[in-house]
Amino acid sequence: MDDHEKQAELQKLKERVERLESEIEQPHATAPWQPTGYYTAYYATSGFMLGIFGAATSLLVNVISAPLVGKSPLELICVYLTFPLGEKALLLADQTQKVYTVSNGLILTIGCCLYLATGMLLGVPFYLALTRLTQNASTLMRYGVAAALSIVVWLINFYAILSWLQPALFGGNWIVELIPPWVAAVTHLVFGLTIAVLYPLGQFVPYQRPTEKS
Repeated sequence: MDDHEKQAELQKLKERVERLESEIEQPHATAPWQPTGYYTAYYATSGFMLGIFGAATSLLVNVISAPLVGKSPLELICVYLTFPLGEKALLLADQTQKVYTVSNGLILTIGCCLYLATGMLLGVPFYLALTRLTQNASTLMRYGVAAALSIVVWLINFYAILSWLQPALFGGNWIVELIPPWVAAVTHLVFGLTIAVLYPLGQFVPYQRPTEKS
């Protein structure tokens, strides 16, 4: 290959490099990725995360309102601890008081963590149902559906599951018997309505490059 042919080949390579650089610099015209159909995995994850906020809010409301009716702020946790501990959870209560209040800080901490973890697990089916039923609904309608779902979750948890599961595992039905129905219902309502308020935070929004936003 003589010098003339080398120069011609080099010129072709330069032109090819310039063409490739031009193609790279051009903004991509491809549309952002969109899920096909209902994005179940994403909304399940969102429900898992939002569930902890719902549980924390319901626990906080219970802690604040319990003394107003002469109860211990964390009596709810004490009673819920009967599921993993059985009747031992009630024996840990302070016997000098007429209300259930566990004096062991570590056990109370574990109980609160279990309560929050339960809220995270319940948040998954709750948020999936809420997004399915109220995807294009108004905010007021979403709150109404969330309230109805909360009552359904309470009835299923207490009377379709715990009413037979706790006696079968631990020999007593303390959660259903010791927690007044209205307290359980309000606790679940606060949980569900909190998730409904935070509903927009769990929605899927495709990422857009800065060049696509303009």
